Amino acid sequence: MPGDERAPKLAAADPALEPAEGERILETGVLEVLGLMPRSSNATYLAKVRSEDDTDREVLAIYKPRRGERPLWDFPEGSLAAREVASYRLARALGWPTVPPTVLRDGPEGTGSVQLFRGFDPAEHAFTLVAERVGEFRRIAAFDVVINNADRKGGHTLLGEDGRIFVIDHGVSFHREPKLRTVIWEFEAEPLGEVLRTDLLRLRDDLAAGPLRASLGELLAPPEVDATLHRTERLLEANSFPTADQTVEETDMPPYPWPAI
Repeated sequence: MPGDERAPKLAAADPALEPAEGERILETGVLEVLGLMPRSSNATYLAKVRSEDDTDREVLAIYKPRRGERPLWDFPEGSLAAREVASYRLARALGWPTVPPTVLRDGPEGTGSVQLFRGFDPAEHAFTLVAERVGEFRRIAAFDVVINNADRKGGHTLLGEDGRIFVIDHGVSFHREPKLRTVIWEFEAEPLGEVLRTDLLRLRDDLAAGPLRASLGELLAPPEVDATLHRTERLLEANSFPTADQTVEETDMPPYPWPAI
């Protein structure tokens, strides 16, 4: 009730929630499914996660159980949830872009990914944001090359209620073979620039023999981790963003996902 200090604290859209704290709540809290999310190709649930410690905090989360994943011809069955978590771990190690805290855990529908739900403006997406947020979208584009994102739709790039951009839906990433499909081609053939290059050099070392390599190895097959390192090295060697034509040559597929948003 209002004014009751014992009432749970809803932190679904709290931008001040530290990633480590968000991970802790998602990993150890009690998960309750609230309902299915609309317009999702796989089973995707809105859930509530309640911490049982003295903070008594509640957060909203997106829960994607493995057994609700639609089989794909080119990705191992039941592997998409782990790829969601791998994308979060790589983004944290790299320092960008912002992926909400994401963990792999058991839930009412079995093991799946659980990602902190953040409030956002539903009218904004990549097509409305990119012109005014070029630096952030350059980072998102580089991140997608590294993780080999096969499904960067415009609606997977969101404007949070705090004014920051965050990215979601990375289940079809980290394939060994080239799969890049994205709506963000504004930077094709542009130089990476020193800031991105410095961060990517650090990421390369972490993928080669650092903690990130071991962390991704808990979620991905060894050849997929090696391929992630190779893509990072190749991006650094080129020192520029790939082009849509290069992607078509490598994948023999359109460089854009469908639908675009």
